[in-house]
Amino acid sequence: MTDAPAVSFEFFPPKTLEASFRLWDTVQVLAPLEPRFVSVTYGAGGTTRELTRDAVGTLHKHSGLNVAAHLTCVNASKAETLEIAEGFARAGVTEIVALRGDPPKGEGSFTPHPEGFANSAELVEALAGTGKFTIRVGAYPDPHPDARHETSDVDWLKRKIDAGADEAITQFFFEADTFFRFRDRCAKAGIDAPIVPGIMPIENWAGIKRFAKMCGAVIPDWLDRAFDRAERDGRSDLLATAVCTELCTQLIEGGVDKLHFYTLNKPELTRDVCFALGVKPEMKLEHVA
Repeated sequence: MTDAPAVSFEFFPPKTLEASFRLWDTVQVLAPLEPRFVSVTYGAGGTTRELTRDAVGTLHKHSGLNVAAHLTCVNASKAETLEIAEGFARAGVTEIVALRGDPPKGEGSFTPHPEGFANSAELVEALAGTGKFTIRVGAYPDPHPDARHETSDVDWLKRKIDAGADEAITQFFFEADTFFRFRDRCAKAGIDAPIVPGIMPIENWAGIKRFAKMCGAVIPDWLDRAFDRAERDGRSDLLATAVCTELCTQLIEGGVDKLHFYTLNKPELTRDVCFALGVKPEMKLEHVA
């Protein structure tokens, strides 16, 4: 029997009191699965910078989990960005997911701050230079919308790893072969850092399709047809669990031993898939505020 994978989970920072309770409920559901770490995202254009900082601090202090903070290059000078990182370090948070970041809403493309980091590789290099952080970066099995040629995504990942990143987490994808082809291209390019598949449990197919088109994830025709039928029959939840579990199983059979789940602060489907993969609860959440 194949060993259960190590898992990690991504959350987004709450903007309302109700959302804060939802995040904490999500943490309580998933914490017993003993994740390697949990991460908290930034909004587009750095719009949730303070919310991210507050959520990271609260989870680090009260959850007992290893918390990673997202950090981007958007709308901040180098000094401001590194001060945010130093603030995380002072609070005891020494894991960072370093990203270029999405442009502010309404802006078509990323434009660096006049005194800021031009790209994620520059950000990684600066963070690595402090010697204080474990650094994870993004990777794109399907072409990033800004990719200029077919090798751009591998080239950029190599730049980030060479700059000091410890590990990569991929954008979500829908077929295991998409990840395997990307992994092979990375190995051929000399990238030897771990590349962890990012998994998006499909809570809402229409929403996931919109998100996929924004970030360049290729939507297979068979999956679109399957969800169209399942939604008519009222079986979307069953299909979502089966599809996600099968994708993860194929990845594990292909040698993957770590998975990163984009939870969207909705834990049930992620939990059910983890259970199906043999990831069992081992701990109780302590120090509840």
